[in-house]
Amino acid sequence: HTLRQQMRQGRGKANFALADFIAPLACQHVDYIGGFAVCVGFGLGELVAEFEKNHDDYNAIMARALADRLAEAFAERMHERVRTELWGYARNEGFSTEELIREQYQGIRPAPGYPACPDHSEKRTLFDLLGVEKKIGIKLTENYAMWPTAAVSGFYFSHPQSRYFGVSKIQRDQVEDYARRKNMNEVEVEKWLAPVLGYEPNISGIAA
Repeated sequence: HTLRQQMRQGRGKANFALADFIAPLACQHVDYIGGFAVCVGFGLGELVAEFEKNHDDYNAIMARALADRLAEAFAERMHERVRTELWGYARNEGFSTEELIREQYQGIRPAPGYPACPDHSEKRTLFDLLGVEKKIGIKLTENYAMWPTAAVSGFYFSHPQSRYFGVSKIQRDQVEDYARRKNMNEVEVEKWLAPVLGYEPNISGIAA
């Protein structure tokens, strides 16, 4: 489930939603969306606990930082394999390190919580589709944080015009539509979308 930008754009500029980068079911064009979840944090908690037990704050901090960086590197490597091997739509890709850092390749890998997809509860859909918890053991907390924490998950889009963007502030009409599509009540949706609401939600849950 995706949200669409609501801000006023310049002339000729579109208000994007991630769904724009996938062909609709009604058309005859065969299209694909991918999902991924990677983790390098198994055993990290025990390692950090051992450092902290020995009052070694430096190595505890470094272990967490390195695990986070390795998880991001793992996600980036898998995206490269999707582009050049698994989907193979960019088999001859040959970017320098600087060009890769600037994300000059075709396709994006946004994640729930990104500005284009601010709803963390979409991780539940992703994890169910991929069978993440059963297959590799990453768990979701009640607030949809991943455990172990040195993990990255998200979606693959290959459309040549796919790009990162921010949904920014949304209004009540889009929240109502989003709640209907997700089969959730509006109060719950407002909770997950609180950072991007363009209005003050009614705490009581009674429509204003």
